[in-house]
Amino acid sequence: MLAGPLAALRLGLLTRGHPINVAARLSSYPHCAKFSTRVLRRARTASITSSKTFCSSEIKTNMADTNGTAAASMDEVEALRKQVEDLKIQLKKKEDEALLVAPYSRSYNRTLVTTILDSESEGVALVGRTVRVGGWVKTGRAAGAGAFAFLEINDGSCFANLQVMVDKDVAEEVGGLKAMTPTSTCVLIEGVLAETPEGTKQKVELKATKVIHLGTTDAGEYPLAKKKQTMEFLREKAHLRPRTNTIGAIARIRNALAFATHRFFQEKNFLYVHTPIITAADCEGAGEMFQVTTLLGEADNAAASGSASNVPSAEDLAALRAAVETKGAAVKEAKTAAAADKANTDLAAASKAAIAGLLKAKDELANAEVAVRNVGGIFRTPEGKIDYSKDFFGKPSYLTVSGQLNGEYYACGLSNVYTFGPTFRAENSHTARHLAEFWMIEPEMAFCALEDDMTCAEDYVRYCCNYLLTNCRGDLEFITKMVDKDAVSRLEQVASTPFIRISYTEAVDLLEKAIANGDKNFEYPVSWGIDLQSEHERYLTEVVFKQPVIVYNYPKDIKAFYMRLNDDNKTVAAMDVLVPRVGELIGGSQREDRMDVLIRRIEETGMPLEAYEGYLDLRKYGTVPHSGFGLGFERLILFATGMDNIRDVIPFPRWPGNASY
Repeated sequence: MLAGPLAALRLGLLTRGHPINVAARLSSYPHCAKFSTRVLRRARTASITSSKTFCSSEIKTNMADTNGTAAASMDEVEALRKQVEDLKIQLKKKEDEALLVAPYSRSYNRTLVTTILDSESEGVALVGRTVRVGGWVKTGRAAGAGAFAFLEINDGSCFANLQVMVDKDVAEEVGGLKAMTPTSTCVLIEGVLAETPEGTKQKVELKATKVIHLGTTDAGEYPLAKKKQTMEFLREKAHLRPRTNTIGAIARIRNALAFATHRFFQEKNFLYVHTPIITAADCEGAGEMFQVTTLLGEADNAAASGSASNVPSAEDLAALRAAVETKGAAVKEAKTAAAADKANTDLAAASKAAIAGLLKAKDELANAEVAVRNVGGIFRTPEGKIDYSKDFFGKPSYLTVSGQLNGEYYACGLSNVYTFGPTFRAENSHTARHLAEFWMIEPEMAFCALEDDMTCAEDYVRYCCNYLLTNCRGDLEFITKMVDKDAVSRLEQVASTPFIRISYTEAVDLLEKAIANGDKNFEYPVSWGIDLQSEHERYLTEVVFKQPVIVYNYPKDIKAFYMRLNDDNKTVAAMDVLVPRVGELIGGSQREDRMDVLIRRIEETGMPLEAYEGYLDLRKYGTVPHSGFGLGFERLILFATGMDNIRDVIPFPRWPGNASY
């Protein structure tokens, strides 16, 4: 009797497990409610083996309807399943489109050039897709007798440009092709990606269908023409030079090295510490520091208000001193008179008045003596020096030359730390290797000897080289072609070759031997005790060893006070990493952790101990052997790129006489 309904339910179980719909249909009949519940339970256990006799007449009557209903339900399920599959396809398409759009350009649906050209297929997998590309025109040229134009668009995301083909009709809406072709014109163009003919440099190009944005440029006024510009000229146009190939490549390489720096130290469990830019201590002891003061502004304000000119003259001071002397004599006389006739209240009052007059005269003299130290609106001490107690910080303060001392404070409590920030040196130098503002990377490591310090420095440099080779190929290929033909090979060699390690004494011996053999004549003389010059360092790396060299154990007299004194009392546990083309890239040392020795070394430099009270406390409370080094970030970029002048590897260079932009 129940074979038909049960067959329908079994069909539901066998066809993707949906018997519930069938049971729900049966339950709609009032006289079959119990039947539908029991059937659903049995269907779920797949153990229906016999039939029951209740509601048999109704089931017979409705058998045909039940079979038809079950079939209709399965049709609905299949239709829904097809809709789900269609939605999945649409969702996948939308997800792919979302991945193409730059995260923070969704308002414009802009796709970065690197997303297209640096993809695994170099854009071929995206052929036929509609995208929007925005950037600046590197070059533009009309073709086809003015029927269309080719634009080379670069958005800075990679070195390569994307070629965009714009038809005349598309360009008419924004002023025509001539408005779009000048170099440095900004465009946002929508189009369809298409394959380029075989043998073309790029595998895809964009066929423009719509111009969304146009930022025009007057080709007659734009200062950076297509022709090659000198680096000196580009420094004068620092706000526009990021649009050039060379500076754009340098910017991406700089970014990659900064990222690699953080990644290296983070992977080695270092903590990133922000050290102050304003300091009262001279870390290097060289004295070439920029001073930070508000006194000059106050002096200008005083001059503007005229108060700076209200300074007592020498004659004024002499008169005030004479007045004090006269009133002092008057007080003495009045006191004597009052003492002789104590009952005379008038004499007592006169004595008090004389004393008050003397006190007032003394106050006027004291104020005048302070005022006379106001020279040009800046107060001086009685010794004639600037009175810094009236300055913003209450003491002489400077822009830091190094974050090392502050880094040591944290290393001597948190073990391994590193700083990465701007430093300043007021050195009146115009060479291609000096900047007034530059960035330093300075790790400090507790329980670290000089040997460990050298290993960390070497590992870091090699890590950076490997990172560039992996992530900046396009930029490095341009640099190799246009700037330094050995850039890539040099990076590859350093990344794969252990550094040579020699003592300072051995380095001097090699240099003296080269002179004696007539192999090299140096501009600067060579002898034990000199501070090695760039020409000496480069000779060791480029001629003698042809690879990076670490020189260690330098004479104490040419190194900073904080470097650990060796047992010979002549040298310190210092090291320099020397690389081809640059010379010194890294300078580091094991720090002096013995308090008595450190005090003696500070005193030898003539610096006040008070300024280093905290630094000395590290040796007083739980001293620890520790080491560190400093790397000039711009010098690392010079090494990686082969650029000739350090002013071209920092976005806005500062040197004597220049603080533009």
